[in-house]
Amino acid sequence: MRRIILFLALSLLALMASSERTIAEITYPWCAQYGGGGEGGGGRNCGFWTYEQCRATIWGLGGYCIQNPMYQGPQPGMIPPPSIPSRSFRR
Repeated sequence: MRRIILFLALSLLALMASSERTIAEITYPWCAQYGGGGEGGGGRNCGFWTYEQCRATIWGLGGYCIQNPMYQGPQPGMIPPPSIPSRSFRR
């Protein structure tokens, strides 16, 4: 009887752990579509605020940048867009 209860408790814990979301769902306006070379290769990273960020990431890796069709505007938990650095220097 104890083995059955232990088995059921462990099964329930495993089921609860597997139902948690482990993939980040935060998406940004630009995606890098990486070239894969071969069947089913490549990947996508939709973590870029600007086209320039995306292009800098794929530089030398191959691929291209596309607008993210799933982007729905800023969401809670998103890192804010990068600020544009000032070109003036203090002396």
